[in-house]
Amino acid sequence: MFSSTDTLLMHRACKLARRGEGFVEPNPMVGAVVAKSDGTVLGEGWHKRFGSAHAEVHALEMAGEAARDATLFVTLEPCCHTGKTPPCTDAIVRAGIRRVVVAATDPFPAVAGKSIVILQKAGLQVDVGLLEHEAKRLTAPFRMLTMAKRPWMIAKWAMTLDGYLALPQLSTDSSGESEPHQWISSEVSRGIVHDLRRRVDAIVIGVQTALVDDPLLTARPSGTRSLVRVVLDRQARLPVSSRLVQTAQEHPVLVAVGPHAAKDQIKQLQDMGCEIWHSSTAQSSQMLLELVQEFGVRQMTNVLVEGGAQVLESCFQADIIDEVWAFLAPKLLDANEPSICLREILSKTFVEAIDQTGGDLFVRGLRRRDSLGR
Repeated sequence: MFSSTDTLLMHRACKLARRGEGFVEPNPMVGAVVAKSDGTVLGEGWHKRFGSAHAEVHALEMAGEAARDATLFVTLEPCCHTGKTPPCTDAIVRAGIRRVVVAATDPFPAVAGKSIVILQKAGLQVDVGLLEHEAKRLTAPFRMLTMAKRPWMIAKWAMTLDGYLALPQLSTDSSGESEPHQWISSEVSRGIVHDLRRRVDAIVIGVQTALVDDPLLTARPSGTRSLVRVVLDRQARLPVSSRLVQTAQEHPVLVAVGPHAAKDQIKQLQDMGCEIWHSSTAQSSQMLLELVQEFGVRQMTNVLVEGGAQVLESCFQADIIDEVWAFLAPKLLDANEPSICLREILSKTFVEAIDQTGGDLFVRGLRRRDSLGR
């Protein structure tokens, strides 16, 4: 049903879709290509920003009158409802497209196969399933939010070869940042993490990390999204003198507290501009499950968990992690209590890519093989 030319053009559409990463959420990343039967590209586009025109519209506009009797390749089933933009199915039919190749159907209830039926009834040939796995990977966070009502959860950590997530505490420089030799991962690896921070909706750490490292948890340079910095702090121990609290007016801070947190400390944090989220339980895994559902209510699409070890392990025990980013540094600490759990978790990850980043080994993969089958 699909030719080699079809496959090349859908690969191009998938590549275009990636350009919307960090800009379109909670919408999905989508790419589209309009081409002649011989593979000549007439127009292409991608969903550029939440609330703006969809990929198909950009591709059709570029193709213009040449789109008549051409083929549209699109990574996700076109929309057929009026939301922030008109139905893409109307634009496709109006443009005179003869054939539509769809990589994956849309799980959103207002679409969910309905667009395919509409296009077929209008006389168009519709072929579905070309590069479906790649398309589902592109839209995995959107699918998770749509179907499970929670964000795509990414666990990130850096560790030594013998399983340690932290080096001995040394001095900090004049800006309050850790000196270079304190970092486990390389500068290149840390740059990759900042790129990730720029496209997620929230970053989560435990209060112990906040107390020991006093991090800012910002993306440097900042991205287009408003990154919410989340501290798991059952007893509301986060000091008002911490850099997180001191910058809460500039960058959002959400402190997740348990039912027994001190009211006076909660008020101090609120007075400094922190938002307080109250869990109904002090039990770690249950608290995490409640918080993840709260993220879903807030339409967060991607959430990054940076640790430390106890928080990361609690997240894995609660089975809320979908994707793993691990940086293995060529270092041996030979101290006490390495994070054996995280090494075991990494060994059970379905690896998607392994790269070298400034001397580190960067492993990226999925926690469940069926993560994209939703």
